[in-house]
Amino acid sequence: MPPLAPTAKSLSATPATRTSRGRVLDVALQLFSTRGFFNTTVQDIAREAEVSIGSIYHHFQDKEAIGRALYDHLVARMANALDAIAKTHTTAHDQCRAVVELLFQLAEEEPALMAYMLHTQHQEFMPGQAPVCSSQPFTQMRAMVAAGMETGEIRPMDSLVAATTLFGGPLRMISLRLDKILEIPLQRYTNPVWEAAWRAIAT
Repeated sequence: MPPLAPTAKSLSATPATRTSRGRVLDVALQLFSTRGFFNTTVQDIAREAEVSIGSIYHHFQDKEAIGRALYDHLVARMANALDAIAKTHTTAHDQCRAVVELLFQLAEEEPALMAYMLHTQHQEFMPGQAPVCSSQPFTQMRAMVAAGMETGEIRPMDSLVAATTLFGGPLRMISLRLDKILEIPLQRYTNPVWEAAWRAIAT
């Protein structure tokens, strides 16, 4: 599996600003994913990140700007990881399985990241933002499925239906894990979840 892209700390432009800005983003991700965006204040972020309010406003216009910076970075990070998968694997089967493995890995190692991407209602504080299911990573996932239809690995059907059938089950398993309904690590479910999803659309 390809290595994941850098964490939020890499968003900072220079070593001098990396510490405070990166800390703000790390703490904001944790708080937004656990308390919710609207139940988190800039004061909460400043206290947990151990930075001043002025330092936060030096880097971000407001709390919404923090949320957007996180969203944009995490989308780019996922897109980079999916690009690496597409380059590493040649078949739709192998690419899509690697995507499921990546999503399960992220959910286990960085649950706050997955919770922020999947559970947060981003449009509520980012007006005009397309739903996360229309973001670049999900577009890349649908493209992998569409390519599988062209090569004959996947039965001809609406690509959105096929992608939802293939990835919907794994994403639901992630939600169950994040909600602590599943007590066993997701990797233990990879084979049965993948086999069921793939059989549903494979030729």
